Amino acid sequence: MLKLWRDWRRKSRYRDVSRICIPLVTGMAATTVMEFTDRIFLSHYSVNAISAVVPAGVTVFLILCFLGGIAGYTSVFIAQYQGSGQPGKIGATLWQGIFFTVFSGILLLLIAFFVTTPLFKLVGHSPEIRVLEERYFMILCQGGVLHVAIQTLSGFFTGRGMTRPVMFANIVGMVVNIPLNYAMINGVWGFPELGITGAGIATVVSWAVTVLCLAPPIFSHAFIKEFKLFESISFDRDILLRLLKFGVPGALQFSLDIFAFTFFILMVGRMGTVPLAATNIVISISSLAFMPALGFSFGMSSMTGQALGRGRPDEARAAVWSGIHILILYTLLLDALFVFSPESIVALFIAPGDMGGNYEDILHMGSILLKLVAAYILLDVFYMIFAAVLKGAGDTRFLLLVIFGASFTCMIIPLYVGISFFGMSIYAAWSCIIVFIGVLAVMTSWRYHRGKWEGMLVIDRE
Repeated sequence: MLKLWRDWRRKSRYRDVSRICIPLVTGMAATTVMEFTDRIFLSHYSVNAISAVVPAGVTVFLILCFLGGIAGYTSVFIAQYQGSGQPGKIGATLWQGIFFTVFSGILLLLIAFFVTTPLFKLVGHSPEIRVLEERYFMILCQGGVLHVAIQTLSGFFTGRGMTRPVMFANIVGMVVNIPLNYAMINGVWGFPELGITGAGIATVVSWAVTVLCLAPPIFSHAFIKEFKLFESISFDRDILLRLLKFGVPGALQFSLDIFAFTFFILMVGRMGTVPLAATNIVISISSLAFMPALGFSFGMSSMTGQALGRGRPDEARAAVWSGIHILILYTLLLDALFVFSPESIVALFIAPGDMGGNYEDILHMGSILLKLVAAYILLDVFYMIFAAVLKGAGDTRFLLLVIFGASFTCMIIPLYVGISFFGMSIYAAWSCIIVFIGVLAVMTSWRYHRGKWEGMLVIDRE
């Protein structure tokens, strides 16, 4: 037994995983706190504001996840180039991500001006909610190029295992966002009272600040020389096509995941104000688990890419289980809060006099839903980590097929049919999420244990 313990400690990579992933988790925590306080400010501002911000926010997040997912996939290329000892390719990869970011900015402006109104008319929420949804959605689309730029610039650091600059930039963005959010929503400290519009503007400003924190270190003298950044300012057809070949399925996988939740929220909106408000609050709370898991997944993709670039898949395997152990410990602590003290957590988002007489109903429903969240975030640990390994290897087509099948069979079709024709309850609707995440966890675990990813690369072999 003692020998097994020593062998495990020798092979485990808790220190490496913590060094790379914890700064990313901290950065994601900063983003989570920013969104958490944003939701609290808006929930205390008006019930219409909190009812509108999550559907609009998740919808724009769906678009930004797709574009940012492609741009951010540069981190996998950079990781594999780093591991295989090809630093000259890193600068070229960064520029392909920057070119794609510019294209994304143009596309987002077109969406903002020509898609916003038809999209939210199709959703069918009440007119007073819809006007707020459109306003928030348009602001974030207009500034969305900054979000995509953050993914590109972060990929330069994350792919090389330098995650502290990413953490620092996200924390600075949070520090700027929280007071600015409060001031622009409520109209204090000399700012006008803008409500949900102020929340959108403050978010875009925080993105701009984050970009300004990331860009100067990248274009420092040392990195310009090491990676030949100015010599690489050109389209590299091979890298760009490879980025699209692997990045588009990877981004679609994550976007379909978000789309399933977006569709869920939009369908719940048809159940009435109380289920929608309770669901929006609970989803905001569940981000306490989702964002750190997302941070670990980014770090795990980078570690997998570097390990495969070196030809050492065994290092990636050890990192996987070290990451899972750390995340499970964190998730179990959250689950204890969600199961044993749900009312106190939900109450942070609502005030007795601000819910139009629905305070008790929202509090009761939200508390029950939070217990269901405790089940799905535990399953999500395995899905996020195993999917991250497959992404880091380039097995993105499999991930796309799995998420496509699970989205329609476990979420979209059951929710549409159940809510539209059979009066599905809010609790049955949330049970679909548990089944959805469970299927994803099982399928990605199966693919990981088959081991095909160990022989895959997204870069050209030298």
